[in-house]
Order: sequence, then C-alpha cells, then structure tokens
Amino acid sequence: MREIIKYWNKPKRSAYLFLAPSIILLVLFSVIPLLVAFGLSLFDVPITMNTAKFIGLQNFVEAFHDSRFLNSLKVTVIFTGIEVPIQVFGAIVVAAFITKNNMHNKLFRAIYFLPVICSATAIGIMWKMILHSNIGFITAVLQSMGFGKINFLNTPGLTIFVVSFISIWRSFGISAIIYVTAIQQVSRSLYEAAEMDGAGKIRQFFHITVPSIRPTFWYILMTRFAGALQIFDIIYITTNGGPNYTTESTVTYIYSRAFSSSSSMGYASAMSVILFVIIMVITVLMYRKMNEED
Repeated sequence: MREIIKYWNKPKRSAYLFLAPSIILLVLFSVIPLLVAFGLSLFDVPITMNTAKFIGLQNFVEAFHDSRFLNSLKVTVIFTGIEVPIQVFGAIVVAAFITKNNMHNKLFRAIYFLPVICSATAIGIMWKMILHSNIGFITAVLQSMGFGKINFLNTPGLTIFVVSFISIWRSFGISAIIYVTAIQQVSRSLYEAAEMDGAGKIRQFFHITVPSIRPTFWYILMTRFAGALQIFDIIYITTNGGPNYTTESTVTYIYSRAFSSSSSMGYASAMSVILFVIIMVITVLMYRKMNEED
C-alpha cells in the first residue's frame, strides 16, 4: 500500500488521478456515444435495436436526397447567421459599457446573466406564453397599438427570427460576462497612455480592447458557432419545427427521426455524423485562422 501511495504521490502522476473522473465521464458520455453513432450510421436499425441490417453508406446517400434534411440544414444556417454575429459582436460592445466594477454595472451584469441560469424549458414556455397569439402580453400590447394580431410563433418567414431572438436572449449573458472578464485583464496602463496621446474611447476600444481580447473573441466565436449549429431545446419547446418546417433545425429533425413512430436510429445517426463533420471542419478552420493571426 505504501508503495502505491509513494508511486502516485509525485505531481506528474497524481495529476492523472485528479483528471480521471473527468476523463471517465468524457469517455462514457462523449467518446463512446460518438463511436456508436458512427457505427449505427452504417446500419438500418429501429429504435428498439432488436434488428440490424448492414447497408453501408446508404443512409448518407438518402440524407443528401432528403428534402427535409436539406431544409433543416438551411434553417440551421439561417439561425446561425442571425445568432452568432449578435452574440459575438453585440456582446463585446455591451461588455465594454459594463466593465467597470460599480454597482450600476454589477446590476446590469446580473440582469444579462439571469437567463443563462434558467432552464431552456422554463424560458421556452415563458416566451411561448408571452408571444401567444391569443393570450400573449406582447401580442395584446401590439393589438392595442393598432398593429393587429401577429402570430409570432406560427408565421413562416417571421418565426425563425423570433426563435433566434429567444435563443440570443437566453445565452447573451454568458458571452458578455466572458468578454467583461477578458477586458478587465487588459493593462490599464495601455488606456492611460492612449489618453495621454489624445485617443478617445472609441479609438481605445478598436485599437486596445479588441486586439487585446482576440483569443477570447475566437473562443466565443467557435463555441457560439458550435452551439448554434446544434440548436434544439428552444426550437423544440416553442415551435417544434413549425410552421411547415420553417424552424426545424438539423438536431430537431434528427430527434424526430430517431424517436418518432417511424424511427430509424441508423438514419438519424448518419445525419448526426454529417452534422458532426460540418461542425468539426468549421471549428478546425477557425482554429487555424486563430493560430495564423497569433
């Protein structure tokens, strides 16, 4: 027993003991499911998994001929194009205004961050009630102002923007707080020197703040891209892909094909693999761009 303790008592070895729980969880809930998904994508497998027929790449061929899957990719791209720029660029502007540690800014940070700690289910239900075409508060206010009844969650062409707004409202705080933390780490001497040279707040923002927090910018850009491409919970709760699949994201469609009455775990796994490859390629390209700039 003493020999075991002595062996693991060295820092380089004991570090693996502290990392072990996280590594085990990562393997059990990320690596193994990923490998299983790759394997299932080559089979025709029902949700019961009592039978399995090897069909090779047929699921992938079917996916690229599935109009509903292609539409879900289009919806996901539109959603990502709306959410990511606002999350990445809007949050940095807001963060610049609430960086100083005074009571006013601390209150705003808490307000921005509050939706982050709420569950997606609660947020989805809340906004679904607020935007309800008959009993919704916002709908009633707009009607009283003479705008007529607007069905925010059931209007093609409009609903995707509404869902994007809800998603941004929910997660905007985390991006802003990360930016605030990064900006607070920038040396104050740089701003003092800029002020002595006559630089205003706007020039300080673009020539000191933005370049100094470039690694944080890339981190938020990559994580928000990956998150937006995997959007599921808000859409599933508010619209469930409607109306007429105009808000059906790729993950929502994968879920419906995997767990509906006509389920096909193999086909759903194939679509998951395609989405995984898309996210991986985008992330690798962004990472290479980040390293080139560094």
